[in-house]
This record gives sequence, structure tokens and C-alpha cells, in this order.
Amino acid sequence: MQNMNTVMTLFQLKDVAHLWELGGGTSLSDLIQIPITPAALRFLSVILILDLSKPNTLWATMEKLLHAAQAHFEKMSSQAQKSKSGAKYQNPVHSTARVLPKDYPDRELISPFPVPLLIVGSKYDLFQEFHSDKKKVISKTLRFVAHYYAASLIFTSIKSESLMSKTKSFFSHLAFGLEKGKTMCCDPGKPTIIPAGSDSFSQIGSPPLTDVDITSLHAKKPKGSVEESV
Repeated sequence: MQNMNTVMTLFQLKDVAHLWELGGGTSLSDLIQIPITPAALRFLSVILILDLSKPNTLWATMEKLLHAAQAHFEKMSSQAQKSKSGAKYQNPVHSTARVLPKDYPDRELISPFPVPLLIVGSKYDLFQEFHSDKKKVISKTLRFVAHYYAASLIFTSIKSESLMSKTKSFFSHLAFGLEKGKTMCCDPGKPTIIPAGSDSFSQIGSPPLTDVDITSLHAKKPKGSVEESV
């Protein structure tokens, strides 16, 4: 678990963002409790980085880490509300209404993550070498999950200066409220870039789901999903 500080200076005023990096995949997911504290809830954002070159582990990694983050957030939120200082921390400054327009067509079908969420698909340079059908399934699955959680989604690679720049703009938006850019790309043959609130199930063509309904997303995965496409 690493803590890195990012500072933006404007007119001699400094805004500081504390970036906590949890490495090791799902093996150290319990450490997520370190940065998610009652005092941090009001300004918290989550960035989930997934390795696109390992599609067979994408779903399990995403499911476990998002569930761990959400469960601990809800635990801390509950504790804050019960404590004497609860009123000070109980509500995050970010709200779903600020991300999605009120007339969003899927508003009643989605379950926004409790804090702003950015899903980053890394190693796009390796991902683009996959068969087109596999890329479509992976892209579609991640678009579905991102839209369900009202999250932004971007595919990136350290070998692409342009993609890294776009990724940093999403980081800056979460950390400092800066413009994240208006670029959007849903073409499976190109890097996926979808700001939160820009997608819809009708555009995605949501995949058939098994086991349980949409309200229990963590308990299922789409047919023909990531793991099955390997």
C-alpha cells in the first residue's frame, strides 16, 4: 500500500490529493481499509486498474475489489453516522445527481457506486492484439459494469502518450474537479474512453445475464463474458 501526494497550485493556493495504491491484485484487498476512513469519505474516489492482457482474471479481480471497497465504505459510513462526529463525515460531497442527468434512461436500472469510480483497463497495447471477437466481449462487459456503477471507463497503455494523457485527465478530474475531456470512443477496435453518464444499456446492447437479476450484479457475470472468451 503506497501513499503518493499530488499537488495542484493555483494563485498560490494548493489542493492536495492523496493517492493510495493497492498493489498485488486481490491478495491484499483487506488493506483497502487503510485509506477508506470516516474522515476521508467526503472526498473519496476509487480508481480500479485492470490488466486487459489477462482476461481470465478480469471478472474475479473486478468483482472482489469493488465489493471490498463498497463494503468497507458502507461500514465506515455507518460508523461515522453513529459517532459524535458523524454529521461531519456522513455524506460524500460527490452525488449521483452530479454525474448523471435526471432524465438518464437507465436511472432505475443502475446502482451507482457510493463514490466516484474510474475503471482503467491497462496494457491496451497487448489487448489490441487479441482476436476481434474477444475484444468485443471484454469491451462490452466492462462497459456494462462501468455503466451499472455510473463509472468512467478508459483503456490505456504506458506505451501511448496520448492515452496516458487522457487517463491523467480523468485522474485530475477526480482529484481536483478539472475538466476530464469530452472524448468518447465505443469502437471495440479502438481504445475505449467513456466518461461517466455517457453510455446506456441500449448503446451497449447489454449481454444476457444468468443466475440472478441486475440488482445483484456481483453475483453473476454476462454469458459469453470475459472468462468464457479466453
